[in-house]
Formats: sequence, C-alpha cells, structure tokens
Amino acid sequence: MTWVITRLCRDCVDQGCVEVCPVDCIYVYDGEDKSTFPNQLYIDPEECINCGVCEPECPWEAIFEDEQVPPVFTDDTGLNAKILDDKDSFSVPEVEEKPKPSPQQIEENKTKWGYSA
Repeated sequence: MTWVITRLCRDCVDQGCVEVCPVDCIYVYDGEDKSTFPNQLYIDPEECINCGVCEPECPWEAIFEDEQVPPVFTDDTGLNAKILDDKDSFSVPEVEEKPKPSPQQIEENKTKWGYSA
C-alpha cells in the first residue's frame, strides 16, 4: 500500500507534504514532457513507507491512500507509479512556503476536477 497525490495538487503544488516526508519519496517533475507529467507532486510508490504523515499536511486535500483514491482520480494512481519509468527526471523539491488556500479555493479546485467528497 502507498499514498497517491491526485490532480487536486495540479498547479497548486503546496509542499507541506514534502517537508514532513521522513523518506523523501515526494517528487516534482523536472523534465520537458509536461503533457505526461503535469505540474504537481508525485509519490514514488516503491519508496513510500505508508506512514501517512503527508496526507494531513496537504491543504488542497489531494493525497489519498491508494485503495481510497476516489474513482474520478483513478488515473492518478498510475500517474504516480509512472515516476518509476523516468526517475532521473524527478527530484525532491526545495520546500517553498506558499500561502494556504481558503476553504472556498479548495472547494473550487475540487469542483474543477469533478470531485465532491
């Protein structure tokens, strides 16, 4: 079992999860293929120790256990696993402090991606 960062992170990329990860398994894509790997964070499923400390740190509510990923985000599980195909194009990002989203921004982001909890 592992954790998955869904498209709710896309273009939001809060890095609170990176800061708390004890094994540095949360990555950002540094390559050129932005159509395959959009601007979001990714969890390496082989490095994740399933501790779950990342999930409450995500203000965008974008992180789920792989078995709990909502159906609308099913493809995101495979996208996170795809990191293994091109690992040299990923790095653990330097944590940048970002403003936390408002509850309204969080709901608007969920609506944009067709998700309602």
